Amino acid sequence: MTLTDFPRRVTATDSDADTGSRVGAGAATGAEAAVASVPAEDAGAPAPRAAGREADGLAVASFVLGLLGLLVFNILLGPAAIVMALLALARRTGRPGRARLGLALGVADLAVLAALVAANGTVSWNLGG
Repeated sequence: MTLTDFPRRVTATDSDADTGSRVGAGAATGAEAAVASVPAEDAGAPAPRAAGREADGLAVASFVLGLLGLLVFNILLGPAAIVMALLALARRTGRPGRARLGLALGVADLAVLAALVAANGTVSWNLGG
């Protein structure tokens, strides 16, 4: 006996009623009918909400990193915010405004870095003057 021999829990639908009427006629019985009624595509597919939740997290993280990047480590946080925002938008986040704002802040991080490098002539800078 293997793990695939165990029946899967299936909710009752109209198609289950049809399957039950055919069981007496020599079709699949018991566990075989339950396993046969589950579509193969649902067996290993992740829940769609889990992917949406991950994309929402990427959008929020992009916004936060872009905001922090305006003050510190903009050479690292700016590109990270841009990448996370693009991933969130590609995964169709439920918060596209926040992802776009994270993208804009990431670009602003790089613009601030370029302005400070042009003003100071070095990548290192401080706010004290």
